Amino acid sequence: MRKETALIFTGDIGFDKYMDGKWDDEALLAPEVLAYLHSADHLIINVEGPLSEQKKAVAPNGVAALTHSMNPAAAGFFDRIGADIWNICNNHICDAGPEGIADTLREAEKRGVLTLGAGRNLAEASAPVVIDEAGGIGLIGVGYQRACRKASEDTAGCFSWSDMDLIRQQIQKIRERCRYCIVVAHGGEEFTALPSPYTRQRYLDYLEMGADIVVSHHPHVPMNYETVGEKVIFYSLGNFVFDTDYQRSQYHTEDGLFVKLRFSEEGFRFAPFPIRIDRAKEQIVKGELPLIFRDVNASEYEKLAPLAAKMFLENTKRQLRYLRPAEFEHATEEDFYRNFYEPLRSGRVPGECLDFQILYPLAQKESEGAWKESTLEDVKRYILEQIPGSF
Repeated sequence: MRKETALIFTGDIGFDKYMDGKWDDEALLAPEVLAYLHSADHLIINVEGPLSEQKKAVAPNGVAALTHSMNPAAAGFFDRIGADIWNICNNHICDAGPEGIADTLREAEKRGVLTLGAGRNLAEASAPVVIDEAGGIGLIGVGYQRACRKASEDTAGCFSWSDMDLIRQQIQKIRERCRYCIVVAHGGEEFTALPSPYTRQRYLDYLEMGADIVVSHHPHVPMNYETVGEKVIFYSLGNFVFDTDYQRSQYHTEDGLFVKLRFSEEGFRFAPFPIRIDRAKEQIVKGELPLIFRDVNASEYEKLAPLAAKMFLENTKRQLRYLRPAEFEHATEEDFYRNFYEPLRSGRVPGECLDFQILYPLAQKESEGAWKESTLEDVKRYILEQIPGSF
């Protein structure tokens, strides 16, 4: 057994829209970016959609146009960068139906790659990946509801991040044989800066269950991290290979991070590697560390959460104007308020995802000014730049 090992985690990968066909582009990654990926003993990527030639399972119009599936040839790129573990638990893995998941798993099996978080049934989706190095490292993948469609005993899908009893069982099984446990989570709000209170609490719960590290995807922008004793949560690594008009309508979707975790039997340490999508060339280059990638502890979070919620509401308004311009291009604050409080608003699961009945009141507390007492000046600046009229 190797006594030390290095794992690199990337952000989201979606080889369609502006990135369609780029899997064959030898210049897609700048040399220093590729070299950094090759410095890992294991590379864990988030494959945001099925590798399948199946037709998409939804009609290509309106909001349903936000679907992502990839040509199976894109797996050749994954081979070139050295990805040996694919997280496939996300809100797009079912975009080509259960056949798309089966195709993706066959592609992984053909290449000798391990997968996390989704499968032909719940047993397959919830199965840990174990790396027998540095005392043992076990990983599971989980995804938010309702968009990450749940697997069952006999249907394909994702390991639900709400199945807390089973998650606890899997973490305990990992701890029985491994020194470390990592939860790879696909969740949180898109285009935000700090996690919603319910997302943050869920990840803290995973740590309480015995996980050492949570690595999250889905927001498509880089976010903060949080150390809790000797444990750590990375709330979002942003994009890796992903570029769409929908995302270009938002701030910082061209920015991302790799996180390298170095493990020994005594402990682990981490280091970020910032990347950026050069949209003029459609090339992934080394970037600058985002201002938001700071350790935001519980005390600072309480001060900053209302400001971040206000920023998230502004970005959600921008999202609505993009997706439904006829309805929201000239919408008033009252129009947005009514939309936020619709009980069946698309994608909303109470206390889990897009719960504006929690987020909207939280945003109103920004006017109390507690955020001004925060010492995290870079984080404040990052958030304020996304709120119209702040400067």
